[in-house]
Amino acid sequence: MKSILHAGSLTLFVVSGFANVVAQAQVPPKAAVVDPAAAAKESLSLAEHGKCKEALQLLRKAPRTANKDLNLKAGVATVRCAINLDQSEAAAEAIALLNREFPHDPEVLYVTTHAYSDLSTKASLELARTAPDSYQAHEMNAEALEMQGKWDDATKEYQAITKQYPTVPGIHFRMARLYLSKPDTEGNAGEKAKKELESELEIDPKNAAAEYLLGELAREVNQRDEAIGHFSRSAKLDPSFAEVFLGLGMSYVSAGRFTEAIQPLETYVKMQPGNPAGHYQLAVAYSRTGRMEDAKREAALQKATAAKIEQEKERNADAAQKPAAGQEAQKPELRR
Repeated sequence: MKSILHAGSLTLFVVSGFANVVAQAQVPPKAAVVDPAAAAKESLSLAEHGKCKEALQLLRKAPRTANKDLNLKAGVATVRCAINLDQSEAAAEAIALLNREFPHDPEVLYVTTHAYSDLSTKASLELARTAPDSYQAHEMNAEALEMQGKWDDATKEYQAITKQYPTVPGIHFRMARLYLSKPDTEGNAGEKAKKELESELEIDPKNAAAEYLLGELAREVNQRDEAIGHFSRSAKLDPSFAEVFLGLGMSYVSAGRFTEAIQPLETYVKMQPGNPAGHYQLAVAYSRTGRMEDAKREAALQKATAAKIEQEKERNADAAQKPAAGQEAQKPELRR
């Protein structure tokens, strides 16, 4: 009996030991620990030596480091390599990450500006190559002509789109903006713009910007009720459009409807507290409805915000003059 028990124990021990060996064999080996800093430095070295393909593969896989400066350099290298390799998605991801982690860094802002410019240029060239007769290609060409001040040529491009693609939204709106932007030599820019905006709303009744511009055109010629109607519709279509509430409030004030002006003007100053115009109009509305303390407060805010804007203008003017002063100081040394 003892021998049987002993044999059983031995068998159990052997089986148990074998099971442990099998279990240990099934445990996957631990992955090699990646040093984020070392990986980032290696990728930067690759990028500096022109090996962008290898660098980008490593940069996209490497985890973030605890060193912010290294993360910044790695992010910038990722953007530049992605642009060089025509990998737009990788470039966009890196730009988004950089702007999230370093929102005010001058290097990030510089790289972002050039990256988006490069991506835009490549996309426009691809559009011109693959779909030269599309309305998008014509629209892009019209926009470029506008930027060059070639108003008549841009108008012809937009008109060609409306003839070939009469239901495309946005084109009549762009034509209206063009009429309002270029020199009004004939004195009828407002009338032309109004017709285009009305045509735009026939195609796209939910265009809040078109309603807003119609409101502005009506307000400028003292058509108060018409302006109020357009501004009100624009505000309903896009409640985040701050300038609509200013236009609506100003139209109510101009029409002597001061009580109705308060709500849109209060909305505006909450959205744009730094604009003195909103505080001024709200002060007028408050004073005309007997709310004198509120009127005084808004009047004070109007003065404060106006002063702040003037101070900012002076600082910008001083900053613009400093490089010139620096160049003047260098002139004697250059002569030597």
